[in-house]
Amino acid sequence: MSLRLFRYFIFFLGLTLFGLGNAIAVNVKFLGLHPWEVLNVAMFQRFGLTIGTWNVICGLMLVLVVFLVDRRYISVGTFFNALLIGPIMDFFLWLDILPHATEYLWLNLLILVSGVTITGIGGGMYVACRFGAGPRDGFMLSVSEKTGLSVSRARIVVETLVLIIGFILGGPVFVMTFIYTFIQSPVFQYSMKTIRTFIDSLDRKQKEQVDLPF
Repeated sequence: MSLRLFRYFIFFLGLTLFGLGNAIAVNVKFLGLHPWEVLNVAMFQRFGLTIGTWNVICGLMLVLVVFLVDRRYISVGTFFNALLIGPIMDFFLWLDILPHATEYLWLNLLILVSGVTITGIGGGMYVACRFGAGPRDGFMLSVSEKTGLSVSRARIVVETLVLIIGFILGGPVFVMTFIYTFIQSPVFQYSMKTIRTFIDSLDRKQKEQVDLPF
């Protein structure tokens, strides 16, 4: 398997894990979800379709905005991200094999944290493959560049606005909504660093083999 094919394999595996983690979290959504998922669930509850479909719709709308503002942040990975995570999430929810909410708070928290962790691992995996930012990340990078805000501040502003809209529409906002990122971000960072280091080491070995004299 060539390195590029391997990177695509890791990329799609990362998207799959990201969708799986979101699906797990949705099953205990009353504890609170990430701002973007709060919005997706709110749109589903108000207008129907599926949570994954709203994920796709929001993603494609952001791709359009980024395309008009700064298309540098759009790549093949951006479209795969926007189009696949939602259906993957819906598929796992449709299978109905994931753990559901129980009467025990500690178990519900364990379910949610496992979903957040899997999402963080998946996110780190697909970003490590360097096929481009997801639509939400691309949007926040565009906001950062156009407003002069740091990326972290742009993320806070954007996700706060998304959370407010989701809350007004009746999305599931609770305690975990506000600590979601504190769990997901370190896992994402570790996953991305580990996978990127592994891919880079494979790339170096491949170049060394090409350079060997015969």
